[in-house]
Amino acid sequence: MDTTKIKIAILTQSLANGGVERFSAVLSKMLTNLGFQIHIISVLDEIEYEFEGELLNLGLLKKQDNSSFGRFNRMLVVKKYIRQHQFDWIIDTRIRTSSWSEWILSRFIFPPKKTIYLVHSYKTEKYFPKNFFIAKNIYKKSPYIITVSKEIEAEVRKKFGYQNTLTIYNPIDSIGIENSASEISISGKFILAYGRIEDAVKNFSLLIESYAQSDLPKNNIALYIIGDGKDVDVLKEKVVELQLKDFIFFNPKMANPFPYVKSAIFTTLTSRNEGFPMVIIESLALGTPVISVDCQSGPKEIIQNEYNGLLVENHNIEAFTKAMNRMILDQELYANMKSNATSSIRNLTLEKIQAEWLRILTV
Repeated sequence: MDTTKIKIAILTQSLANGGVERFSAVLSKMLTNLGFQIHIISVLDEIEYEFEGELLNLGLLKKQDNSSFGRFNRMLVVKKYIRQHQFDWIIDTRIRTSSWSEWILSRFIFPPKKTIYLVHSYKTEKYFPKNFFIAKNIYKKSPYIITVSKEIEAEVRKKFGYQNTLTIYNPIDSIGIENSASEISISGKFILAYGRIEDAVKNFSLLIESYAQSDLPKNNIALYIIGDGKDVDVLKEKVVELQLKDFIFFNPKMANPFPYVKSAIFTTLTSRNEGFPMVIIESLALGTPVISVDCQSGPKEIIQNEYNGLLVENHNIEAFTKAMNRMILDQELYANMKSNATSSIRNLTLEKIQAEWLRILTV
């Protein structure tokens, strides 16, 4: 099939701040590379990530009028835009919790048999309406509900009864990341955590407490935490209480964290829940092993324990501390994991994931 004749709209919350939004930008580039005509419809006027395609920025309208009338008007704008362009596919990556507005969108705005819905988190309530009856029935006519991990797919089937599910993992642009990582050189011995600083989700407290009990401080191995969020000051206070302010350093969110990722001894993930964490695959792409908690979902589908990283029980400070010590004390184990890191995610290359999307979009 000639992909240049196929028009696709990607619906996203924004093109900034989060992993889902970054994925929407990456997806636009992947599908453009395959020859599809791409349009992006962004709910918010937050544009940070590079993307491909024509942009409809609903956020500009939202800033002008966010009343009930304004929201209704934006819905009509989307309906007109979809009719005007006659899209062959709509790919919806947004968070979708509002029962009745999502029902209206799925029935009267988006063509049901041409709309693909993505679920990016094990917290499936973010991607299905709050009304359980609506949640179980709203996407029955969709050709695909795409999940980013097999664990999420199983949860969607079990919780809502859908059978039209399919797992397609998030891709990794290894070449692009490697080029970004080479822009500057970071010196010193350190481990790394990066992402949104929201302790109720990312559980940086577990990381800091594990680090405090580990052998890393006495070996002069620092901990760098990169990111922004509401809990930065709280975590800084915890660091002071533990008398570790000379070892744990906070840096604001960076457009390019990859020089730090590449230079780290290992990276860490301590989240209470995830979808398919990009932190892990970005680290492995740069040859950096990872210690991750076995949260739902994603880590166990990426990390092969003692092969490309260490997978430990979630919420277990003692286990995470032990894993940290193994990383710096067992040099043979560490060297083996580091040598396996990059090759362990060959199944997640842009080319591999593009092929999976191409298959479902050209049926």
